[in-house]
Amino acid sequence: MSRAGGDGTAALERAGADTVKRAVELDLASRFQESLVCYQEGIDLLLQVVKATKDEAKKQRFRQKISEYMTRAEDIKKHIEKEKQDGEYHKQIRIEENATGFSYEKLFQEYLTEIVSEVWVEDPYIRHIHQLYNFLRFCEMLVKGPCKVKIIHLLTSFDEGSGRNQQISGLEEIQQSLRNYGVTLDIAFSSSIHDREIRFNNGWMIKIGRGLDYFKKPEGRFSIGYCDFDLRPCHETTVDVFHSKHTKKM
Repeated sequence: MSRAGGDGTAALERAGADTVKRAVELDLASRFQESLVCYQEGIDLLLQVVKATKDEAKKQRFRQKISEYMTRAEDIKKHIEKEKQDGEYHKQIRIEENATGFSYEKLFQEYLTEIVSEVWVEDPYIRHIHQLYNFLRFCEMLVKGPCKVKIIHLLTSFDEGSGRNQQISGLEEIQQSLRNYGVTLDIAFSSSIHDREIRFNNGWMIKIGRGLDYFKKPEGRFSIGYCDFDLRPCHETTVDVFHSKHTKKM
């Protein structure tokens, strides 16, 4: 094996070991969903090490470890599935002040399976221009798939100031645009709404402390993060993810 090849295998080995170590730490902290992802990534890296190494004894040691990690990952997967079936699943994500990498795609894509056809959005602050754009971006994500959304239910509150006409016309424009893609937007208003939550008809429910409005204002119109929301700094907030066999409707 060349020096470069050896260095590459060593780097894979370190990355795999670090990822599995993180998986074990998350496992012990009962953060099972994150732990499962790390186990899967770590196993994949270690399998690449096995493929690249010529040392048979080393191969055998890695195969044994990989087998142990795969068994644990499978146990975690079964545990998560049972929690889902029992309606007890709960995952919490903390978005730190000025954190990046939390676009709607990154946050929701894991839960938007192909069977999702109906979505409920409950958010009192779909009022101002930037909030309407946030909701539009969320709708664009749903239209792109892989889910086949046919109807979106929005429950929000009226703008209490001079922006009510702008709010209504903006929502109606989004409604018409969605219709062109075969998606119905059902809009309702409530003066008593306080909760912020998003539900999919595959049983997933996501509660975000700040609703869809957790992105900070960009520094300028031509600054990084203006277009790509994975690069947009966020306000501090908490995301709670639940799963239930029965998704309530508004």
